[in-house]
Amino acid sequence: MQIKILGCSGGIGGELRTTSMLVDNDILIDAGTGVGDLSMDELLAIEHIFITHSHLDHIVFIPFLLDTVMGLRAEPVTVHASAETIRILRTHIFNWKIWPDFNTIPDATQPFLQYDEVKLGETRTIKGRKITSLPANHVVPAVGYQVDSGAASLVFTGDTTSCDALWQAVNKISNLKYLIIETAYSNSECELAKLSKHLCPSLLAAELGKLTLDNVAVYITHLKPGEGESIMQEIAENHLTLITQALNKHQVFDL
Repeated sequence: MQIKILGCSGGIGGELRTTSMLVDNDILIDAGTGVGDLSMDELLAIEHIFITHSHLDHIVFIPFLLDTVMGLRAEPVTVHASAETIRILRTHIFNWKIWPDFNTIPDATQPFLQYDEVKLGETRTIKGRKITSLPANHVVPAVGYQVDSGAASLVFTGDTTSCDALWQAVNKISNLKYLIIETAYSNSECELAKLSKHLCPSLLAAELGKLTLDNVAVYITHLKPGEGESIMQEIAENHLTLITQALNKHQVFDL
């Protein structure tokens, strides 16, 4: 199994792309602006999209993807998400006001967009690859995901602040190899991080102190544009550079 990072920034500009990961060639985890860099053939291959939460930087390219490929393939695309996130997508995005409701196109009995409600802790197995919903703590209902090839696992926290339930689940993953965790703000904006339920380096240090597993490579994602250098410097000052590094667009993980 291979996971390619399409976008990992908290914003856009130049080479920056918002959150999305491509699992092999047919599964997306989140669908931020990084999806727009895929070729037509790559877009046509996508069959499943797992969404962490409903914020625009994580879902913005779902409407464009569906509109682009619908006339070129017969098989539907399945969006996997919590019940709350599906409700938000139905109400605020695919509502015929912002975008067509692809859950009723070409008709309600055979829609091009299918929803799959994934409850917390549930696993979906797709061609031998297991994707499990994990707890997260954000301003809207949110989850993280464990991606498990059988040989090794990668955990993506999605957007979250302090979350003991997340670590209780993560520490049970015996084959965890990679952890991708957000740190959106610098310590000077710690109050904003708390208000918006993100992490800053001091909060990150406390969270990583809850990780009891050894030999896990930790990658930092969702850094706000223009703040990446200062955030990573503050992470270094918390003595976390031995186990953390900044995530990069186009980075590839083999599981």
